[in-house]
Amino acid sequence: MSGKLLLPEIGAETFGDISQDAEGNLLTHAQVIRNVIAEGQAAEAANLDFFGVGEHHRDDYAVSSPEIVLAALASTTERIKLGTAVTVLSSDDPVRVYQRFATLDAISQGRAEIVAGRGSFIESFPLFGFELDDYEELYEQKLDLLAKLRHGNPVVWHGKHRSALRNQQVYPLLEKQPLTTWVGVGGSPQSVVRAARHGLPLFLAIIGGQPSGFEGLVSLYHRALKEYGHEEQPVAAHFHGLVADSDEEALETLWPHYQRTMNRLGAERGWPPASKMRLQASMGPDGAMMAGSVDTVASKLASATRKLGLSRADIKYSAGTLPHEAMMHSIKLLGEEVKPRVHELLGA
Repeated sequence: MSGKLLLPEIGAETFGDISQDAEGNLLTHAQVIRNVIAEGQAAEAANLDFFGVGEHHRDDYAVSSPEIVLAALASTTERIKLGTAVTVLSSDDPVRVYQRFATLDAISQGRAEIVAGRGSFIESFPLFGFELDDYEELYEQKLDLLAKLRHGNPVVWHGKHRSALRNQQVYPLLEKQPLTTWVGVGGSPQSVVRAARHGLPLFLAIIGGQPSGFEGLVSLYHRALKEYGHEEQPVAAHFHGLVADSDEEALETLWPHYQRTMNRLGAERGWPPASKMRLQASMGPDGAMMAGSVDTVASKLASATRKLGLSRADIKYSAGTLPHEAMMHSIKLLGEEVKPRVHELLGA
Protein backbone atom coordinates (compact mmCIF):
# COMPACT_ATOMS: atom_id res chain seq x y z
CA MET A 1 0.00 0.00 0.00
CA SER A 2 1.16 3.50 -0.73
CA GLY A 3 3.52 4.84 1.93
CA LYS A 4 2.85 2.03 4.41
CA LEU A 5 4.54 -1.08 3.12
CA LEU A 6 7.68 -2.39 4.82
CA LEU A 7 7.87 -5.89 3.41
CA PRO A 8 7.25 -5.98 -0.34
CA GLU A 9 6.84 -9.34 -1.97
CA ILE A 10 9.59 -10.17 -4.45
CA GLY A 11 8.77 -12.23 -7.52
CA ALA A 12 10.24 -13.65 -10.71
CA GLU A 13 8.68 -13.63 -14.16
CA THR A 14 9.41 -15.19 -17.53
CA PHE A 15 7.94 -15.01 -21.01
CA GLY A 16 9.34 -18.43 -21.87
CA ASP A 17 11.88 -16.83 -24.22
CA ILE A 18 13.54 -19.30 -26.58
CA SER A 19 16.94 -19.68 -24.94
CA GLN A 20 20.12 -21.40 -26.07
CA ASP A 21 22.36 -24.13 -24.71
CA ALA A 22 26.05 -23.89 -23.87
CA GLU A 23 26.97 -24.47 -27.52
CA GLY A 24 24.73 -21.68 -28.73
CA ASN A 25 21.99 -23.92 -30.14
CA LEU A 26 18.41 -22.75 -29.71
CA LEU A 27 16.28 -24.96 -27.49
CA THR A 28 12.99 -26.42 -28.67
CA HIS A 29 9.75 -24.89 -27.51
CA ALA A 30 9.04 -28.07 -25.56
CA GLN A 31 12.36 -27.92 -23.69
CA VAL A 32 11.87 -24.25 -22.85
CA ILE A 33 8.47 -25.04 -21.35
CA ARG A 34 10.02 -27.78 -19.22
CA ASN A 35 12.74 -25.35 -18.17
CA VAL A 36 10.14 -22.76 -17.15
CA ILE A 37 8.59 -25.32 -14.81
CA ALA A 38 12.02 -26.00 -13.30
CA GLU A 39 12.55 -22.25 -12.90
CA GLY A 40 9.23 -21.89 -11.10
CA GLN A 41 10.19 -24.69 -8.73
CA ALA A 42 13.53 -22.96 -8.15
CA ALA A 43 11.69 -19.72 -7.37
CA GLU A 44 9.79 -21.40 -4.56
CA ALA A 45 12.96 -23.09 -3.27
CA ALA A 46 14.62 -19.65 -3.17
CA ASN A 47 11.73 -18.28 -1.05
CA LEU A 48 10.35 -15.94 -3.70
CA ASP A 49 6.73 -14.87 -3.29
CA PHE A 50 5.41 -14.91 -6.85
CA PHE A 51 6.15 -16.61 -10.15
CA GLY A 52 4.65 -15.14 -13.31
CA VAL A 53 4.50 -16.54 -16.84
CA GLY A 54 3.70 -14.40 -19.86
CA GLU A 55 1.44 -15.21 -22.82
CA HIS A 56 2.74 -14.83 -26.38
CA HIS A 57 1.86 -16.19 -29.81
CA ARG A 58 5.11 -15.91 -31.79
CA ASP A 59 8.15 -18.05 -32.48
CA ASP A 60 10.57 -16.42 -30.03
CA TYR A 61 8.44 -17.32 -26.99
CA ALA A 62 7.38 -20.84 -26.05
CA VAL A 63 4.39 -20.20 -23.78
CA SER A 64 1.02 -19.48 -25.36
CA SER A 65 -1.06 -21.04 -22.55
CA PRO A 66 0.52 -19.92 -19.27
CA GLU A 67 -2.27 -21.36 -17.13
CA ILE A 68 -1.25 -24.90 -18.15
CA VAL A 69 2.36 -24.25 -17.18
CA LEU A 70 1.18 -22.72 -13.91
CA ALA A 71 -1.05 -25.73 -13.24
CA ALA A 72 1.99 -27.99 -13.56
CA LEU A 73 3.75 -25.75 -11.04
CA ALA A 74 0.72 -25.72 -8.75
CA SER A 75 0.99 -29.47 -8.36
CA THR A 76 4.72 -29.37 -7.53
CA THR A 77 4.88 -26.29 -5.26
CA GLU A 78 3.19 -25.44 -1.98
CA ARG A 79 3.57 -21.75 -1.15
CA ILE A 80 4.54 -19.49 -4.04
CA LYS A 81 1.80 -17.46 -5.72
CA LEU A 82 1.29 -18.26 -9.39
CA GLY A 83 0.09 -15.86 -12.05
CA THR A 84 0.43 -14.45 -15.53
CA ALA A 85 2.66 -11.71 -16.91
CA VAL A 86 0.23 -10.95 -18.56
CA THR A 87 -3.00 -12.58 -19.74
CA VAL A 88 -3.76 -10.90 -23.09
CA LEU A 89 -7.35 -10.16 -22.18
CA SER A 90 -8.22 -8.22 -25.35
CA SER A 91 -8.06 -11.37 -27.49
CA ASP A 92 -9.43 -13.80 -24.92
CA ASP A 93 -12.88 -14.58 -23.53
CA PRO A 94 -13.22 -13.36 -19.93
CA VAL A 95 -15.53 -16.28 -19.13
CA ARG A 96 -12.85 -18.75 -20.19
CA VAL A 97 -10.19 -16.72 -18.37
CA TYR A 98 -12.22 -16.96 -15.18
CA GLN A 99 -12.79 -20.70 -15.67
CA ARG A 100 -9.11 -21.44 -16.28
CA PHE A 101 -7.97 -19.41 -13.29
CA ALA A 102 -10.68 -20.73 -11.00
CA THR A 103 -9.41 -24.20 -11.91
CA LEU A 104 -5.81 -23.14 -11.28
CA ASP A 105 -6.90 -21.62 -7.97
CA ALA A 106 -8.39 -24.96 -6.94
CA ILE A 107 -5.27 -26.91 -7.92
CA SER A 108 -2.98 -24.43 -6.14
CA GLN A 109 -5.27 -24.06 -3.11
CA GLY A 110 -5.78 -20.33 -3.53
CA ARG A 111 -2.48 -19.19 -5.05
CA ALA A 112 -3.70 -18.19 -8.53
CA GLU A 113 -3.48 -14.58 -9.72
CA ILE A 114 -4.57 -12.99 -12.99
CA VAL A 115 -2.60 -10.06 -14.34
CA ALA A 116 -4.88 -8.82 -17.11
CA GLY A 117 -3.37 -6.64 -19.79
CA ARG A 118 -3.41 -5.78 -23.44
CA GLY A 119 0.07 -7.16 -24.09
CA SER A 120 2.80 -5.51 -26.14
CA PHE A 121 2.37 -7.69 -29.25
CA ILE A 122 -0.53 -7.94 -31.68
CA GLU A 123 -0.20 -11.49 -33.06
CA SER A 124 -3.12 -12.77 -30.99
CA PHE A 125 -5.63 -10.46 -32.68
CA PRO A 126 -5.63 -11.98 -36.18
CA LEU A 127 -4.92 -15.42 -34.72
CA PHE A 128 -8.17 -15.38 -32.75
CA GLY A 129 -10.22 -13.39 -35.22
CA PHE A 130 -10.21 -9.91 -33.66
CA GLU A 131 -9.76 -6.55 -35.37
CA LEU A 132 -7.04 -4.17 -34.25
CA ASP A 133 -9.46 -1.33 -34.91
CA ASP A 134 -11.38 -2.62 -31.86
CA TYR A 135 -8.26 -2.65 -29.65
CA GLU A 136 -9.47 -0.18 -27.01
CA GLU A 137 -13.10 -1.26 -26.95
CA LEU A 138 -12.24 -4.96 -26.70
CA TYR A 139 -10.07 -4.42 -23.65
CA GLU A 140 -12.47 -2.05 -21.94
CA GLN A 141 -15.46 -4.36 -22.30
CA LYS A 142 -13.56 -7.53 -21.43
CA LEU A 143 -12.00 -6.02 -18.32
CA ASP A 144 -15.45 -4.86 -17.25
CA LEU A 145 -16.76 -8.41 -17.56
CA LEU A 146 -13.76 -10.01 -15.85
CA ALA A 147 -14.10 -7.57 -12.95
CA LYS A 148 -17.61 -8.93 -12.40
CA LEU A 149 -16.74 -12.59 -12.95
CA ARG A 150 -13.82 -12.62 -10.48
CA HIS A 151 -16.23 -12.59 -7.53
CA GLY A 152 -17.65 -15.98 -8.54
CA ASN A 153 -21.26 -14.83 -8.35
CA PRO A 154 -24.00 -14.86 -11.03
CA VAL A 155 -23.27 -12.13 -13.58
CA VAL A 156 -25.48 -9.80 -15.58
CA TRP A 157 -23.55 -8.23 -18.47
CA HIS A 158 -23.95 -7.14 -22.07
CA GLY A 159 -21.54 -5.70 -24.60
CA LYS A 160 -20.64 -5.55 -28.26
CA HIS A 161 -18.07 -8.31 -28.70
CA ARG A 162 -19.63 -11.36 -27.02
CA SER A 163 -23.06 -12.68 -26.11
CA ALA A 164 -24.85 -11.17 -23.11
CA LEU A 165 -24.91 -12.88 -19.73
CA ARG A 166 -28.24 -12.89 -17.87
CA ASN A 167 -27.77 -13.81 -14.22
CA GLN A 168 -25.24 -16.38 -15.43
CA GLN A 169 -23.33 -18.52 -12.92
CA VAL A 170 -19.91 -19.55 -14.24
CA TYR A 171 -18.08 -22.63 -12.98
CA PRO A 172 -16.07 -23.86 -11.18
CA LEU A 173 -17.06 -22.00 -8.03
CA LEU A 174 -14.33 -20.39 -5.96
CA GLU A 175 -13.42 -21.65 -2.50
CA LYS A 176 -12.44 -18.10 -1.55
CA GLN A 177 -13.71 -14.98 -3.26
CA PRO A 178 -12.66 -12.95 -5.12
CA LEU A 179 -10.10 -14.30 -7.57
CA THR A 180 -7.03 -12.07 -7.30
CA THR A 181 -6.97 -9.93 -10.44
CA TRP A 182 -4.45 -7.21 -11.22
CA VAL A 183 -4.55 -4.76 -14.13
CA GLY A 184 -1.28 -4.64 -16.04
CA VAL A 185 -0.43 -1.10 -17.19
CA GLY A 186 2.44 0.43 -19.17
CA GLY A 187 2.54 4.20 -18.91
CA SER A 188 -0.97 5.29 -19.82
CA PRO A 189 -2.91 7.51 -17.39
CA GLN A 190 -6.14 6.27 -18.98
CA SER A 191 -5.22 2.67 -18.13
CA VAL A 192 -4.41 3.66 -14.55
CA VAL A 193 -7.78 5.35 -14.14
CA ARG A 194 -9.49 2.32 -15.70
CA ALA A 195 -7.93 0.04 -13.08
CA ALA A 196 -9.08 2.40 -10.34
CA ARG A 197 -12.60 2.59 -11.74
CA HIS A 198 -12.94 -1.17 -11.38
CA GLY A 199 -11.33 -1.12 -7.93
CA LEU A 200 -8.59 -3.50 -9.09
CA PRO A 201 -4.95 -3.54 -7.95
CA LEU A 202 -2.39 -1.98 -10.29
CA PHE A 203 0.57 -3.80 -11.87
CA LEU A 204 3.01 -1.39 -13.54
CA ALA A 205 5.33 -2.54 -16.34
CA ILE A 206 8.43 -0.41 -15.80
CA ILE A 207 10.68 -1.41 -18.67
CA GLY A 208 12.29 1.90 -19.58
CA GLY A 209 13.17 5.31 -18.24
CA GLN A 210 13.35 5.76 -14.48
CA PRO A 211 11.08 4.12 -11.89
CA SER A 212 10.69 7.51 -10.22
CA GLY A 213 8.96 8.69 -13.39
CA PHE A 214 5.97 6.53 -12.45
CA GLU A 215 5.26 8.35 -9.18
CA GLY A 216 2.69 10.54 -10.89
CA LEU A 217 0.79 7.52 -12.22
CA VAL A 218 0.72 5.93 -8.77
CA SER A 219 -0.59 9.15 -7.23
CA LEU A 220 -3.22 9.38 -9.96
CA TYR A 221 -4.25 5.78 -9.25
CA HIS A 222 -4.74 6.36 -5.53
CA ARG A 223 -6.66 9.59 -6.13
CA ALA A 224 -8.90 7.87 -8.67
CA LEU A 225 -9.60 4.98 -6.28
CA LYS A 226 -10.89 7.48 -3.72
CA GLU A 227 -12.95 9.35 -6.29
CA TYR A 228 -14.61 6.11 -7.40
CA GLY A 229 -15.32 5.17 -3.80
CA HIS A 230 -13.04 2.14 -3.64
CA GLU A 231 -10.77 1.01 -0.82
CA GLU A 232 -7.03 1.44 -1.21
CA GLN A 233 -5.47 -1.27 -3.41
CA PRO A 234 -1.91 -2.54 -3.75
CA VAL A 235 0.51 -1.46 -6.46
CA ALA A 236 3.09 -3.84 -7.93
CA ALA A 237 5.76 -3.39 -10.58
CA HIS A 238 7.40 -5.54 -13.23
CA PHE A 239 11.01 -4.85 -14.20
CA HIS A 240 13.46 -6.52 -16.56
CA GLY A 241 16.71 -7.64 -15.03
CA LEU A 242 19.27 -10.27 -14.09
CA VAL A 243 21.01 -10.89 -10.78
CA ALA A 244 24.63 -12.02 -11.10
CA ASP A 245 27.73 -12.23 -8.94
CA SER A 246 28.87 -8.74 -10.00
CA ASP A 247 27.65 -5.77 -12.02
CA GLU A 248 30.20 -6.54 -14.73
CA GLU A 249 29.14 -10.17 -14.96
CA ALA A 250 25.49 -9.15 -15.26
CA LEU A 251 26.28 -6.75 -18.10
CA GLU A 252 28.49 -9.17 -20.02
CA THR A 253 26.09 -12.08 -19.52
CA LEU A 254 23.04 -10.09 -20.51
CA TRP A 255 24.35 -8.00 -23.39
CA PRO A 256 24.56 -10.47 -26.35
CA HIS A 257 21.09 -11.87 -25.64
CA TYR A 258 19.59 -8.45 -24.98
CA GLN A 259 21.16 -7.12 -28.18
CA ARG A 260 19.77 -9.94 -30.30
CA THR A 261 16.26 -9.55 -28.88
CA MET A 262 16.15 -5.77 -29.06
CA ASN A 263 17.46 -5.71 -32.61
CA ARG A 264 14.80 -8.16 -33.73
CA LEU A 265 12.05 -6.15 -32.06
CA GLY A 266 13.61 -2.95 -33.32
CA ALA A 267 13.46 -4.19 -36.91
CA GLU A 268 9.74 -4.86 -36.43
CA ARG A 269 8.99 -1.56 -34.71
CA GLY A 270 11.42 0.91 -36.22
CA TRP A 271 13.70 1.23 -33.20
CA PRO A 272 17.41 2.11 -33.48
CA PRO A 273 19.95 -0.70 -32.99
CA ALA A 274 20.57 -1.83 -29.42
CA SER A 275 23.41 -0.06 -27.63
CA LYS A 276 25.55 -1.56 -24.89
CA MET A 277 26.05 1.95 -23.53
CA ARG A 278 22.28 2.45 -23.21
CA LEU A 279 21.91 -0.93 -21.53
CA GLN A 280 24.65 -0.03 -19.06
CA ALA A 281 22.98 3.31 -18.37
CA SER A 282 19.65 1.59 -17.67
CA MET A 283 21.51 -0.65 -15.19
CA GLY A 284 22.68 2.47 -13.34
CA PRO A 285 21.23 3.72 -10.04
CA ASP A 286 18.28 5.54 -11.63
CA GLY A 287 17.54 3.18 -14.52
CA ALA A 288 14.70 0.69 -14.84
CA MET A 289 16.87 -2.35 -15.63
CA MET A 290 17.22 -4.37 -12.41
CA ALA A 291 20.46 -6.05 -13.44
CA GLY A 292 23.69 -6.33 -11.51
CA SER A 293 25.07 -7.71 -8.28
CA VAL A 294 22.93 -8.57 -5.27
CA ASP A 295 23.67 -5.22 -3.64
CA THR A 296 22.97 -3.25 -6.81
CA VAL A 297 19.65 -4.93 -7.54
CA ALA A 298 18.53 -4.85 -3.91
CA SER A 299 19.32 -1.14 -3.62
CA LYS A 300 17.38 -0.33 -6.79
CA LEU A 301 14.38 -2.46 -5.81
CA ALA A 302 14.28 -0.90 -2.35
CA SER A 303 14.44 2.58 -3.86
CA ALA A 304 11.62 1.86 -6.32
CA THR A 305 9.53 0.34 -3.53
CA ARG A 306 9.92 3.45 -1.38
CA LYS A 307 9.14 5.88 -4.17
CA LEU A 308 6.14 4.01 -5.58
CA GLY A 309 4.77 2.35 -2.44
CA LEU A 310 5.05 -1.10 -3.99
CA SER A 311 3.54 -4.17 -2.40
CA ARG A 312 5.42 -6.37 -4.86
CA ALA A 313 8.41 -6.01 -7.17
CA ASP A 314 8.98 -8.64 -9.85
CA ILE A 315 11.97 -9.15 -12.11
CA LYS A 316 11.55 -10.68 -15.55
CA TYR A 317 14.74 -12.71 -15.48
CA SER A 318 14.43 -14.25 -18.96
CA ALA A 319 16.13 -12.25 -21.72
CA GLY A 320 15.92 -13.66 -25.21
CA THR A 321 18.44 -16.46 -25.72
CA LEU A 322 19.92 -16.18 -22.21
CA PRO A 323 20.79 -19.76 -21.13
CA HIS A 324 18.71 -21.63 -18.57
CA GLU A 325 21.67 -21.97 -16.19
CA ALA A 326 22.15 -18.20 -15.96
CA MET A 327 18.45 -17.77 -15.27
CA MET A 328 18.49 -20.40 -12.53
CA HIS A 329 21.43 -18.66 -10.86
CA SER A 330 19.61 -15.33 -11.07
CA ILE A 331 16.47 -16.80 -9.47
CA LYS A 332 18.52 -18.27 -6.62
CA LEU A 333 20.27 -14.97 -5.93
CA LEU A 334 17.03 -13.00 -6.19
CA GLY A 335 15.27 -15.10 -3.59
CA GLU A 336 18.06 -16.05 -1.22
CA GLU A 337 20.06 -12.81 -1.18
CA VAL A 338 18.27 -9.91 -2.89
CA LYS A 339 14.92 -10.37 -1.14
CA PRO A 340 16.27 -10.32 2.45
CA ARG A 341 18.58 -7.44 1.53
CA VAL A 342 15.63 -5.40 0.19
CA HIS A 343 13.74 -6.00 3.43
CA GLU A 344 16.80 -5.00 5.43
CA LEU A 345 17.20 -1.78 3.44
CA LEU A 346 13.56 -0.91 4.02
CA GLY A 347 14.05 -1.22 7.76
CA ALA A 348 12.15 -4.46 8.29
